[in-house]
Amino acid sequence: MPLQAIAPRRLYRQIADQLRALIERGEFAVGTRLPPERDLALQLGVSRPSVREALIALEVEGRVEVRMGSGIYVRRSEPGAARQVTAEGPLETIRARQLIESELAAHAARHMKKAQIAGLRQAIALMEDEASAGHAPTRGDRLFHIRIAEASENSVLLRVVTELFDERRNPLFAQLGSHFETAGSWATAIAEHRAVVDAIANRSPDAARDAMAQHLASSHDRFTANWPAAPARRVTQRKSA
Repeated sequence: MPLQAIAPRRLYRQIADQLRALIERGEFAVGTRLPPERDLALQLGVSRPSVREALIALEVEGRVEVRMGSGIYVRRSEPGAARQVTAEGPLETIRARQLIESELAAHAARHMKKAQIAGLRQAIALMEDEASAGHAPTRGDRLFHIRIAEASENSVLLRVVTELFDERRNPLFAQLGSHFETAGSWATAIAEHRAVVDAIANRSPDAARDAMAQHLASSHDRFTANWPAAPARRVTQRKSA
């Protein structure tokens, strides 16, 4: 059965549903390799990031297995054993954060006090300490983004930023991170955070907006890069306090 085009407005769930149905009908047999993401995206009429999210969802469900440097293979699954994933898509979440937090960074450059900027530097120092200990520096990362949102003095924006950041805890985000987050990627992210703080400290709203937008665009790109050829050195995940 040929793949059917999906309307662009739909999210990864509809892509995963179609691929899951094809697997269950035997169109993709157990042990076979799925077509590359690029080919699936073309056949489905969607973006590669949307396909990436769908494949990660199927991996979380136990329907497929990602083999680094080889491809994505169909796994044998027990009927009814896996529940369908309904979490928010990580890549869509990052894009939403980019739109919101870029403007918040610009606002912070206009209004943050010296003590608040010092608080941002403390958050980066926490990230560095966590990374040095071999952990994913998510506590410091979370604190950094929340402190920028706090500078807006808007409880709705603070809630939105907090909830969007905390989507990192959902199973799709965690699985995606297990493939692509490494000590090297976190070192790059920490440097991007420093660029945001420097722009805020220099009272440059345009530079702060651009630095935050670039940071979150780079985060998106890191998660949509080619699958690693071999497992890279990972950093361990630790729950936020």
